[in-house]
This record gives sequence, structure tokens and C-alpha cells, in this order.
Amino acid sequence: MPKSAKKRNEKAADFSKKKLKLGKGKQLASNAIDTSFKARSIALPSQSITADKDDSAPTTKRRLTFEDLVTHLKHYSPGTRKDALLGLRELLDAHPEILKPSLTTLVNATIRLVGDEEAAVRKALLEFFVWLFPRIPTEDLIPHSNSLLLFTTSAQTHIFPEIRVDAIRFLNLLLEYLPAATVSGWNQSGSENGSRVLEGYLGILSAGTRFGDAEGPMKATSTASVVLTPASKLVVLRSLSAFLRAAISSPSRASSSSCIDTWYLASWFQTQEAYGVFDQLFQPGTRPHRTWQCEVNLELDGDCPSHYPLASETFGSEWTLQQLSEIVDGTGSDGDNARFVQHLARTLHSTLVSTFLDCAPSVFSPNGNVDETQARSIVAVAEITRHLYGSILQSNLEKDTERRATSYADLKSILGYMSPYFPFKLIGTREIKRARSVQETKGGSLRAQTELVSNYVIQLLSGESLSTSQLGRPLTPSAYAALLPTIWALINNHSEDDVLQAVIDHATRVSSKSAAKQATVEFVGRLILVISGTKLAEWLNHLPKCLWELGSSNLGTTEIILRFLIVLCQRRAPLANPQTMASLRSQLVPYFSINHPVRGQMSGPYSKLPPSSPVRRLALDAVVSLMGNDSALSAAVTTAVEGTTEQSYWCNISAA
Repeated sequence: MPKSAKKRNEKAADFSKKKLKLGKGKQLASNAIDTSFKARSIALPSQSITADKDDSAPTTKRRLTFEDLVTHLKHYSPGTRKDALLGLRELLDAHPEILKPSLTTLVNATIRLVGDEEAAVRKALLEFFVWLFPRIPTEDLIPHSNSLLLFTTSAQTHIFPEIRVDAIRFLNLLLEYLPAATVSGWNQSGSENGSRVLEGYLGILSAGTRFGDAEGPMKATSTASVVLTPASKLVVLRSLSAFLRAAISSPSRASSSSCIDTWYLASWFQTQEAYGVFDQLFQPGTRPHRTWQCEVNLELDGDCPSHYPLASETFGSEWTLQQLSEIVDGTGSDGDNARFVQHLARTLHSTLVSTFLDCAPSVFSPNGNVDETQARSIVAVAEITRHLYGSILQSNLEKDTERRATSYADLKSILGYMSPYFPFKLIGTREIKRARSVQETKGGSLRAQTELVSNYVIQLLSGESLSTSQLGRPLTPSAYAALLPTIWALINNHSEDDVLQAVIDHATRVSSKSAAKQATVEFVGRLILVISGTKLAEWLNHLPKCLWELGSSNLGTTEIILRFLIVLCQRRAPLANPQTMASLRSQLVPYFSINHPVRGQMSGPYSKLPPSSPVRRLALDAVVSLMGNDSALSAAVTTAVEGTTEQSYWCNISAA
């Protein structure tokens, strides 16, 4: 029987050569053995048998030294890098003596993790820095500022948005501990730290990432297309507000001990030096007090003896690294800085408006469900607007009318979107439309906005409730200080005399033991020195009563009142007329001594002042300035200081 075709083909296949197809290589036999191999290196830094370890070196609970932990920061495993940060905190907390000698190695090794792609590692690093920075003196941290900012600004432009947002959180920490280095050169083009930080803010906010020049447009890059979540955008806006506050504010005000900021009064003075002297008038604190002498000793007191220390005496004979950094940071002219701020405000205008319009409807919705994130975003937008346009309004650029008009138009636009919601309460859509129509019918939005603000401020000062759903409450010191620039602007508007009366009534009505009393005394006292008016005499006559009620409970407020009385007499203010001075002298008599009809001679609240306090002699200085020929006041003071260390001082200055 003939063989089948299948068997013939199988027999022939053993001796036939298989044809190769085009593009196919030679196939290996089915019984071929693959002899290739690959070698991989295995790193076991904690198990090296060749390394000699110092048994006396401090270690963690896992027996890891500082060098081991620094090595683990470069490990490929995110968990190992995170554990290394936790181990460093454990080691440095238990052995703080190794922090200072190893600070450079520590900073250089940890700061590289700012741009780590693992979120858990970045979070652990931020927590580690929050714990570490307060334990490092500022003068030791400043030399590492360039390295810290280099990696942080690099992370601001990372390809992943979440890394850029986390870099903003690291910037917040640097703004808290290294503000001068973080904002250094922010208004200059180039590779300065502040300039790179600002470019990072603008890039992530879709406002562009770099300036051309003061006149050129913004140049956006690919990072401007990032869409941030509301929570992430809030982080960026609040950080930008803190950055602008540190960059625009004066370093001298940051170290001021005054309870209020008087920047809004600077435009009333011809020179910055004159404003600086005025700003230092009422600041309480320990000042050097010179012993009274019949004749001036120029060798001891210098050419210009004065009760108030010179500005050069503030820092003493030595300068710290932080103070030098603040001085070096003050580069560039005021005109260039103002133009830069105007350009920056123009760039951020659309971002500020769009953010407010996105958040306002839900925040001020009448249903009462307020989104906390969006509410804080509106606060951040308002703070940024205040920083930018407050600096523009204070700048001296009268010649640049076109640029100034543009800034005014932008500010008016922002206020136009905000004013229908003022004073920021829950309202409906119909009420918003009605508010806009009222502004249009009252001859311009500016007048309507001024009237709304005036009524709101008067209600706050009077303690009235702003709505039927809440009760009136007294102003806190921080709220009162925040109102002062607005109050000053309204007082300068001569049609708003009701605001001045409300300020005086509030300052007189506030209890002497209230926390806001010191701020009211300082503000109204400054008003008397720069403006005149019969309404202010009402407040002036209540100061002796305030001194009586204070006693020794609040030496700061007492010192401000006494310094104000001295300056009032020295500058011969219009309010210091004979009638007012006579009233003050008669009311000050019981402060020192009281002649009670039953108990006889009694000591006044002056005797309660601490014997070592300079306020005791300051009170005597105020009496000499006010006394004139008032024998009753002189006799009361003489009785009060009898047998005390101030007796000889009083005899000398009262007889001079």
C-alpha cells in the first residue's frame, strides 16, 4: 500500500532547509539553551562589612548614624527616603549638639527632596523643616538661603503641578524665617532669588512667568496652562499675598513696637525723615533716661542732647547678619519700584477679577452654605489688591499720568465687582442688581462706594449690629487697626465729618481696661498733631480720667498718653489753648494726690506705678510741660514724690 502524502512530507522535512521570510532572522532550535546573563549591583549601605563604624557616634533606635541617614536620603525607595527624614528628626531631637557642626551637610542633603516625585516624601520633608527651622539661629540659616531658594524655585517650575504647589508651601516657610533673602531682588530682572520666586507665582497662576521689561507684555510659557483646584489655588494666592507683604512693606516697620501702623500718614510729610520722626513719637518701650543736670555736658551728651534717642542708636554699635541683609535688600529707586508694582498689578488684574467672580456667588449666597476655601480665596484676593494698589497710591509718580490712570482704572474695576457685596453679607441676586442700580443713580460708583463704606465704619465704631441675624460687638485691637487706613481716607474727605465724630465717640467710650484702648489713644493722638478741630477737645479732656483708671495695669497705654501730652505742649498744637490746658491741669491733680474731706491726704494712682519704671519720671516730665503757674498741680506732685527716688529729680526740673 503506498505511503500517505503526510508521512512523505514529514520524512522529507528532516533533510530540507527551511526558507527564511523577508525581515525574519534565523530561528533558534527548539532545544537551544540561552547562555546570556545580566548582572545588577545591590547596594546595602547599612550592612557593609568593610566600613568601620564609630561605636561612640549617636544613633537612632535602628542604630543608624547621621551619615547613614544622609546616605538613605538618596535611596531609590521612597519609603527609605521618608524613614531617613523621620530618623534625622529623631537623632537631632535626642542629640541637638550635632546640629550646628553638620548643618551644611544636612541642608544640602535634604533640600534636594523638595522636588521629589513622591508626595509622602515631600510632606515628610515639609514637616521636618517646620520642626528644624525654629531650632536654627537666623544668622546660621542665612548663609544657606541661596541653596534653599535654588531648589525651591526649581520645584516651582516642575512638570508636575502637585510638586509646584508643594514648592509654594516650602516658600511659605522661607518667607517666615528668611523673608529678606526670599524677596531679595524681586523687582529686578535677572537671576535674583525674589525674581525667580515671583516668576514661579505668575507661572502657576496662569499670569505668565517672566517680565519683558516695565513696558513690555507678559511672556507666558507652557506652565501657564495648568488648571489648579480651588484648594491649590488658595495655597498659591495666600503665599503670594505673604510674599508681596514682605517685599513691599518697609523693614523698619517690621521691627516697630507700635500697636498701629501709620503708613497711610506718610504722604502728609514732605520728607521720609520727617515722617520717620513722627512715627517714632509714641512708641512705648524702655528708653535710656538721662539724669537731669543744670548744664549740658557736651562730652557726654554730644552736640545735640535730646530726650529721644537718635535713629542711629537703635541698633547699637554692632550689626547682625539679618539687619545687613535687610539693608542690602533695599536696592533700586522708589520710582523704578513703583513702576514695577504698577506693571505687576496690571498683569495680575485679570487673575484677581476672575478669582473673585468665581468665588463670590457661592460665598455670598443667601442659602448660608459658605465654602471655606472660596471664602479664604476672596480674602487672599483682597489682600493682594491692597498690597499692590496701596503701594501704587503711596508712590510719587505724578508725572506719569498715563500709567497712573491705568492703575486707577484697574482698581476701580476691581472695586466695582466687589462693591455690590459690601459689606460682605449673604445677599441674593436681586439685591446685587439693586445695589448696582443704586450706584448708577447716585452720580457715579465712587460716591456710592464711599457712602457705603462710611455707613459701615460708623456702624462698626458705634457697636451697632450689621444685620438682624447678629448682635453688635466691640471692635478687637486687630480689627480697629485694620480700619485705620480707611478711617483716615474718609476723614480727608471733608464731606464725611460723621466718621470723625464716630471715631472720637468710640475712642472716648472704650474702657480704659479694654485691649483696644492703647490703639485708640495712639491714633486719635496722632490725629490731633496733624489736623485741628474742636471735636478733638472732647477726647483730650478724658485722658486724665483714663490715666486714673489705668493705674499700673497697662504701662504701655499710660506711656503713650504721657508722651502725647509732652509732644502736644512742645509742638504748640492749636488744640493746646489756655482753656484746654487749664482743664487738663485741674484733672491731673487727683492722679498724684487727693485731699479727701474725711480721710485727709491720700496718694493717687501715680504711687501705684512700679518704682523702677521710667513711666514715673515720664509723668513728671508731662507735668512740667503742662504745669505753667498752676500751684495746685505742683503741690500735688510734690506730695506724691516726697520720700521717693524721684523727689530730687522733680525738684530739679520744676525749678528749672
